[in-house]
Amino acid sequence: MCWMKNAWPVSAVATGGRHFKGKINDQNFDSYAVEYTFEDGTKFFFSGRAMKDCERKFGGFGQGTKGAFTISARGHKPSRATIYKGQKMEDSQILWTAAQPEPNPYKEEWRHLVSAILLDAPYNEAVRGAQASLVTAMGRFAAHTGKSITYDEMLVMPDDMTASVVGMTENSVAPVLADGNGVYPVPMPGKYRYEYRD
Repeated sequence: MCWMKNAWPVSAVATGGRHFKGKINDQNFDSYAVEYTFEDGTKFFFSGRAMKDCERKFGGFGQGTKGAFTISARGHKPSRATIYKGQKMEDSQILWTAAQPEPNPYKEEWRHLVSAILLDAPYNEAVRGAQASLVTAMGRFAAHTGKSITYDEMLVMPDDMTASVVGMTENSVAPVLADGNGVYPVPMPGKYRYEYRD
């Protein structure tokens, strides 16, 4: 969605939960639902779950005032990008669909990088990659804390768990530690200011 709009969301609010983790010792939720808002008021809704034996779908879909569309399906390869006449994503409603076979997007990324190296041309996606990671972290933070967060707030977040990375070695103390039973802290929305502490 950010790529389609050529913009980053200005805020995020989210929810999520741990339902079936059992003895799995991690800090993630089983499910997430994030509402991102862009400067122009456009909303982007993300939902995801990691639950055994549930329906599996990895793709991006959209609905607008003039119809629905598939951004990508089946893990983005191939995207199967399609625009529909109405809100029903049915074959009889197709206005346009991407030509097949589609090029592999991951191979295309490598092709662009290698081409830039061979031609000594600029090719740097570091900033865009960092921004995309920040947007993902916004959604996670909003779900883990139960609070809305803005893009600008996320940029200057004082709870920087990477502050100790500069001098980190294999003997350094981890930024988040397990308790006496070997259990790591988990997010408790509404309780903590940050994801795992006040």
